[in-house]
Amino acid sequence: MKGKGARRLLLKVSGEALAAESGSGISLVALERLAGLLASAAKLAELAVVIGGGNIVRGATSGLERVAADQMGMLATIINGLALQSKLEEHGIRAILQSAIPTPFTEPLDRRRAIQALERGELVIFAGGTGNPFVTTDTAAAIRASEIGAKLLLKGTKVDGVYTADPAKDPSARKLDRLSYQEVLARDLGVMDLAAIELCRLNKIPILVFNLFKARELERAVRGESVGTIVTSCS
Repeated sequence: MKGKGARRLLLKVSGEALAAESGSGISLVALERLAGLLASAAKLAELAVVIGGGNIVRGATSGLERVAADQMGMLATIINGLALQSKLEEHGIRAILQSAIPTPFTEPLDRRRAIQALERGELVIFAGGTGNPFVTTDTAAAIRASEIGAKLLLKGTKVDGVYTADPAKDPSARKLDRLSYQEVLARDLGVMDLAAIELCRLNKIPILVFNLFKARELERAVRGESVGTIVTSCS
């Protein structure tokens, strides 16, 4: 169990983590699995989550006018946040849901209240992205991590780290254990969007890219064990 002085972490979760096998909508099986993972992790650290909405609407690739599509995507993250909050509470985890977009169902963004909730042992879910179009939830995650003073930004993906090339297409691709922010920016490795990388660099927040779907990998990451690929100031 965590105690006073527990590490404060922020986890970026894509909408895919809640999706059915088709990649769209909300799967109750996937939702239950994610809530279980977060419930376990929240007992080990002060944990905040930024949730994506790509399982419902993926703004930039939706085929719709960009501003409207991004606005729809932001609303999709709120739907995912509500689902996750409800399921976490079934697991006995108190979770508050703050949104960059005001709704009757969510709390407004409030840095102090979020930090107080984390210190009480509650989990904080941030939805609504940044509240602005043309910005991804990766950037929202970097901003929220900076606001709450997170010591690490966890990027949960379907792969176990960053590779020199797409391992599904290039059998010679090798996993990189450590990278610098500068290497990621220079090589455009697709870890997160470039604005998010730069924000983390400026605020000295390491990024850990790991496989969220691998058994116990989130727990290991929260415990500080060696998993995935770490992005820091030096490689």
